[in-house]
Amino acid sequence: MRIGVPREIKPDEYRVALTPAGVRELVSHGHEVLVQAGAGAGSGIDDELFSSQGASILADAETVFAEAQMMLKVKEPQPGEVRLLREEHILFTYLHLAAEPELARALCRSGATCLAYETVEDTRGRLPLLAPMSEVAGKIATQAGAFMLEKPLGGRGILLGGVPGVAPATVLVIGGGVVGLNAAQIALGMQAQVYVFDRSLDRLRELEGLLGGRAHTLFSSPLVIEEMLARADLVIGAVLIHGARAPHVITREQLKLMRRHAVLVDVSIDQGGCFESSRPTTHSDPTFEVDGITHYCVTNMPGAVPITSTYALTNATLPYVIELADHGVESSLQRDPGLRLGLNVAGGEVLHPAVAAALAASG
Repeated sequence: MRIGVPREIKPDEYRVALTPAGVRELVSHGHEVLVQAGAGAGSGIDDELFSSQGASILADAETVFAEAQMMLKVKEPQPGEVRLLREEHILFTYLHLAAEPELARALCRSGATCLAYETVEDTRGRLPLLAPMSEVAGKIATQAGAFMLEKPLGGRGILLGGVPGVAPATVLVIGGGVVGLNAAQIALGMQAQVYVFDRSLDRLRELEGLLGGRAHTLFSSPLVIEEMLARADLVIGAVLIHGARAPHVITREQLKLMRRHAVLVDVSIDQGGCFESSRPTTHSDPTFEVDGITHYCVTNMPGAVPITSTYALTNATLPYVIELADHGVESSLQRDPGLRLGLNVAGGEVLHPAVAAALAASG
């Protein structure tokens, strides 16, 4: 199979969908890898590193799309890329279509078979291709939130860990999954006072052990969150429903309960955002203010650390890419029910039930 790796063109996106090690593995399986010139530059990977492992370097994205059968990307295709998709293409990337009805319609019109990293599941119902980027995003969320709390950035002017004689900041982490766990670990490492919310008692018990009893765990409900907002300096939204649009856990009205210049970091923004007042931002312009509250809603947080993120992503995706290349999409989906859950669009239709339901609800 001919596998194409275009350069990412989403604003402030520096990752690439494949490493030289991944190229070598695919070539050893008899496949051809076509990499757009400069695709790995943002991740510190020169064209020569790709070509030394057997990749062909092509001048532009148009040529890569024209010659490849399977397109590997990191982020959802941008309008110019969608126009290059053909019915015979397999697209494998992050899509987050529940919050992108226009993109979903465009992908349906393309006729391409589109698989989303974020809805692939393993045998235990976990999300193995979302997990590495969730780990990165969780860590970045706390780092970014701590930075945005500084006064020159518009924050309250409080140090996350405090100092002897001065109390630390209070951090609320809403959602105890992979993002929430990693966000809480970094916040605890910075010596903040941390509260983690989740709606699963079993998960809260796990978090007690994973966090060494250092964080306070709370069963998540609108009332409990509302009661805690007045104490919060930093709130990290880490809510995920597989394939679906994120629910709002903080309303615009509830912002009035918070301390002025507190910070909200919405890691769920790819799925529409879990704060009612959220809207997508970029690394170049990461924040905005609503009712005196700073919002950080960057849609590709892991893109800020592309060397870490690119290698972590390829480590996770490569076995699935090899499976698809070796056996073709139809056979691969039959062989692996978890990979089959990654199928979002094919034959001009949205096929993932949760994605389809979210799109129908959005009109």
